[in-house]
Amino acid sequence: MKILCVADHIDPLVYSPTVKERFRDVDLVLSAGDLPMEYLGFLSATLNRPIVFVFGNHNLKSLTLFNKKVSLYSSIEQFDPELQNTYGATYTGWKITRIKGLLIAGLGGSMRYNEGENQYTDFQMYLKVLKLIPGLLWNKIRYGRYLDILLTHAAPFGIHDQPDLCHRGFKAFLWFMRVFKPKYLIHGHIHLYDINTKRVERYYQTDVVNAYDHCIIELEV
Repeated sequence: MKILCVADHIDPLVYSPTVKERFRDVDLVLSAGDLPMEYLGFLSATLNRPIVFVFGNHNLKSLTLFNKKVSLYSSIEQFDPELQNTYGATYTGWKITRIKGLLIAGLGGSMRYNEGENQYTDFQMYLKVLKLIPGLLWNKIRYGRYLDILLTHAAPFGIHDQPDLCHRGFKAFLWFMRVFKPKYLIHGHIHLYDINTKRVERYYQTDVVNAYDHCIIELEV
């Protein structure tokens, strides 16, 4: 399966009349936050592919709409229709979504730095992770694995993150990867201005990918 990952910046290579041809073999789109919902709507309309997303710490005008009805575990087929078709994208914040055979969990937001919306301390993020555990255990029983992809906005602590509080990563994500072993952790939040900056790092059994602008990942289902 080929997945288009986007985050943080409206990429002219993606927001383009040629996007349908350029990404014609993409099966799924993942958004790691800080993008306008209209951008996701554009991708949904042009690519006609499922889109799964989390919110970051910017572009939050629709956050209340999506956060008002969040269940612990859901699938695309059983998802609340009021939210499923909004901008053609499905919100997976604080829960697990199963789509096209993939198991995806979302943990959005950033480290708390100015008391703004969708900001959390590391302890608060640990609590968010704990709420996912029943669904992860169910996945292990039913599908033989906990998770395929953890979709976040912030980076894990010490991987791709930066020393300032706003861009510091979460230690909770390191614990999550060690215990639940997703194939990928896809994040945004950390802008890549140098083309030589590494986009992918390995942590135990997980590839940590910075989705800034856009990138493509592939995995077997």
